[in-house]
Amino acid sequence: MVAQRKKSILKLKSFHNQISYITTKKGGYNKHMKQKNVLMIFTRNPELGKCKTRLAATVGDQAALDIYKFLLQHTVRITKELDVTIEVHYSVKVREHDLWDPKIYTKKQQSGDDLGQRMENAFAAGFANGYQHIIIIGSDMYDLSQKDIEDAFHALASHDYVIGPAEDGGYYLFGMKSLNSQVFKNKVWGTETVLEDTLKDLQKQNIKLLEERNDVDYYEDIKDIAAFQQFLS
Repeated sequence: MVAQRKKSILKLKSFHNQISYITTKKGGYNKHMKQKNVLMIFTRNPELGKCKTRLAATVGDQAALDIYKFLLQHTVRITKELDVTIEVHYSVKVREHDLWDPKIYTKKQQSGDDLGQRMENAFAAGFANGYQHIIIIGSDMYDLSQKDIEDAFHALASHDYVIGPAEDGGYYLFGMKSLNSQVFKNKVWGTETVLEDTLKDLQKQNIKLLEERNDVDYYEDIKDIAAFQQFLS
């Protein structure tokens, strides 16, 4: 798996060298545009045996669940003070009494047959509701900070798309200013081809590519990180 991931990273870097990034006049981020900017957090309901299954194959179902809850808490910490509208999109069922404070987070149910359809539907609803800058993230990125998300919204002031590449060939953040349904179609979600195929859909577009980050899917992703040792002993 590690060798496959390294191959994916090298392939991605090679692709980056080929793609042309178009920049525009630098724009500012208006702190008073909360009603026009929305962060969508896609989350799975934390249930034993139903989350972080690839990680669970190594550490066990209970440890995987504990790690996922830890990542959910991290996501709350890095998003709760953002000056944007924040929505939490549940995979199975909206929960009223959980760690997502309803005074901060608007709770919604994901809809669609696969991840692409669910993201497309969420973006479509967001633009229909009048939002102009929409960014989506997952709820399990330990290698992500509040500043990273703020920087992504800054980037949308002067770019049409913002993407955070993940080391495994996917992406941990995606944002845009108008609906482009094509980026959610014809993708094999959860594989190392997702980012490359998405960038192909956006060739010659005005893209801001953020720093590459590591997400948490496998034991190898966390085995050397101090914060996770409490779950691995």
